[in-house]
Amino acid sequence: MSESAIRVLIADDQALLLGSFRVLVEAEPGLTAVGTAANGVEAVELALRLRPDVVLMDVRMPEMDGIEATRHICGAPGGAGVRVLMLTMFNLDAYVFAALRAGASGFLLKDVSPAELLHGIRVVAAGESLLAPAVTGRLITEFCRQPEGPAVSPPELDGLTAREREVLVLVARGLANAEIAQRLGIGTATVKTHLGRLLDKLGARDRVQLVIIAYETGVITPRDRA
Repeated sequence: MSESAIRVLIADDQALLLGSFRVLVEAEPGLTAVGTAANGVEAVELALRLRPDVVLMDVRMPEMDGIEATRHICGAPGGAGVRVLMLTMFNLDAYVFAALRAGASGFLLKDVSPAELLHGIRVVAAGESLLAPAVTGRLITEFCRQPEGPAVSPPELDGLTAREREVLVLVARGLANAEIAQRLGIGTATVKTHLGRLLDKLGARDRVQLVIIAYETGVITPRDRA
């Protein structure tokens, strides 16, 4: 195994899928499966003990579901470097929001192609966030449904610079780092620096959580996104 290989833990209560995912991961250069779990309790225990780069986490599992397992992993001191990519057969809003708020870095449906799944693992392992296109659409639709009220402005927002607020808005609009750099006339390295500061100041794990914070605090609204 290469020292730079992305270490993946797979959690799914269906033995056939569990085995298939493991074979797929092991056959891909640069990836290695470090373990498998058949329920959420096992997933938490293995994730905190093995410290994988990515956990492929099924949503519906016995003993503890994937969302609760994600919350335990992402909330534990030992889970700081572990990133969770949720997989489910069900494209339901409740799962999406619960998974993202629990700390998941990505959310894919199980009908994605093997290539898309492997790409998703690499994206999440690289520190980016990933949402299936259908999930992204539902996420924005849900924000549009929410009644507009007075925006909540946590103290953390007061500590943002004007440039950091600009970057936060553009992230919430779905722009990639290169697009943000072009829009603001700065280098991509500078964009990454601003993102790092935003994650630190707002206590967010990744871009997905930055988007949620931007909407929930009124920094951007669905109308602004257009």
